[in-house]
Amino acid sequence: MNAPKPDAAARRAARLAAVQALYQMELTGEDAGTVAAEFVAYRFGREPEQLALGEPDQAFFADVVRGVPHHQAEIDAAITECLASDWRLSRVDSILRAILRAGAYELIARADVPVKVIIDEYVELSHAFFSGEEPAFVNAALDKLAHRKRAAEFGEPPPDDEVRF
Repeated sequence: MNAPKPDAAARRAARLAAVQALYQMELTGEDAGTVAAEFVAYRFGREPEQLALGEPDQAFFADVVRGVPHHQAEIDAAITECLASDWRLSRVDSILRAILRAGAYELIARADVPVKVIIDEYVELSHAFFSGEEPAFVNAALDKLAHRKRAAEFGEPPPDDEVRF
């Protein structure tokens, strides 16, 4: 028997909340557990952006919010490899950093989610925050990372130096 297909709208809402939570964590220094609990208790079902998308998938939200800081060194190193040689991750806008980290986490740790879905979702999400070139930047960075971390989905051999967590 096949597992039920995840609710795309609930995951989209979870991704938006996860990016907001990661941004809050970076600004305040609060830990993932505290911020995740606050979002579930006080924000889900109450904020206009969330209401428009519907109820977030709480388990998916929690996985991303807790997974990013747990693997932050590996995630940041992987993103840095995808940036132009003269760019450092610290120069990237903090919301954009949260989007890239969440997308990178999914590419690295959520093999159950297809690469195309991950890239499309985070590019679309970036449009909610930016109207300039940032969505194209997200697309390029996550696509480059996807080719390194999930080469098989592109019919490519994995790079020799790739490590997955």
